Amino acid sequence: MTNSIGKENTKKALTSQTLLRGLDVVEAVADGPLSISDIAQKTGITYGTAHRIVSVLLQRHYLKPDGGKGYSLGRKVLELGFMAFHQTGLTRISHPFLEQLARDTLDTVHLARIEGDSVIYLDKISSQRSLEISSRIGGRKPLISTGVGKALMLDWTEKEWAELYHRDASLLREKTTLAQWLDLMRGYAQGSYTFDLGEDVHAIRCVAAPLRDGSRKIVAAISVSSTLEYMDAERMHALIPVVKGVAAQISAELGMRA
Repeated sequence: MTNSIGKENTKKALTSQTLLRGLDVVEAVADGPLSISDIAQKTGITYGTAHRIVSVLLQRHYLKPDGGKGYSLGRKVLELGFMAFHQTGLTRISHPFLEQLARDTLDTVHLARIEGDSVIYLDKISSQRSLEISSRIGGRKPLISTGVGKALMLDWTEKEWAELYHRDASLLREKTTLAQWLDLMRGYAQGSYTFDLGEDVHAIRCVAAPLRDGSRKIVAAISVSSTLEYMDAERMHALIPVVKGVAAQISAELGMRA
């Protein structure tokens, strides 16, 4: 009996040690990609142990290969981080407003923020119509081709807009010249709203607006999305003051003064 308890305690200790080493590896690459040798040196574990842990973390998408640089944080870490964020702060404040917006429009409503050249969806209220938009909380989409993406960069300079265009113009479903892109963004910035006119998914349209905090900095964006069947040009323009109005209410809750 005593021997059995001792073995169980030893097993639990080894399991805990393995978990701690796995966490050490994840934290080790948080500042940038590392090779297995670098991970072993930084964490103080053997190369063989580091190799085994990295293999498991790759399988579960907590790590990913980073070209010839080694390994960096994977999509699972990002997804979990944004799911945690979804439970607090910005999302908690915004959610009741998004629910009301979804009830008023019957359409899919999103909350998103920027992550590099992508948007990350922090919240989603699904449409009450018989359709489904293939987005998910924690999912990513390009900045350049989405309504929320364009709303998130309304305060950028024209140079920054042009740089994004040169990087990601190939992601636009509709061919757009740089001059057209800049003219589009100037108009959106002046009106403080944006559209998705099928640049991401051909049949989807959306109206978006930025959220600002107490410093008037854009911290997120919201959108109302639907298919062409329910979202023609006339309805999109009618939704501009609706979406902007809800964005203003949320921004006030975030500390922005009129």
